[in-house]
Amino acid sequence: MTRGHLPAEERRAATVDAVIALAARHDPGEISTTAIAQHMGLTQGALFRHFATKDAILEAVMARVSEQLLARLDAAGEAAPDHAAALRAMFLAHTGFVAEHPGVPRLLFGELQRAGSTAPKRVAAALLAQYAERLRRQLEQGRQQHEFDSELDVAAAATLFIGSVQGLVMQALIAGDVQRIRDNAPRVLAIFLRGIRARAAS
Repeated sequence: MTRGHLPAEERRAATVDAVIALAARHDPGEISTTAIAQHMGLTQGALFRHFATKDAILEAVMARVSEQLLARLDAAGEAAPDHAAALRAMFLAHTGFVAEHPGVPRLLFGELQRAGSTAPKRVAAALLAQYAERLRRQLEQGRQQHEFDSELDVAAAATLFIGSVQGLVMQALIAGDVQRIRDNAPRVLAIFLRGIRARAAS
């Protein structure tokens, strides 16, 4: 089947892939439907047969990113022998995902900064909420099982965890080298884990 005659679901998936690829090299706010169509070798009319609006495209992108990232986090956490190892695996899974898909953080940051409530922004916000809930669960269970400090502020620790990933991402984007995340992530993570461990285990 030729590229111009893909089934609807494959065309939608290809559109999502195109946006993520374009976002790795361009400001997401400047990615027009014309640019997306040109990247895919389509007309705008062909693109709009599968998505009614640009926001519908971005919503599909956010949904795909959310599904894939949360699946990676879950797989990483479930395979770990304890809660500290689960957090380590989740941190490295997230930073690895960003290194593989440098357009993703640009898209997420772009959507979360948009004024008002849009469908893509709601999906992005839901991703962060679900991510934080997974972290709080690991942290609370680790606290109860005496892996982590008994006085650990679980909510603050979850915020710090996500903020540490975001900080690494921002520095890498500013430097123009997303791959440096892989080098810096283990060192940042070691400091985080040292700070939350139970006193007797440190």
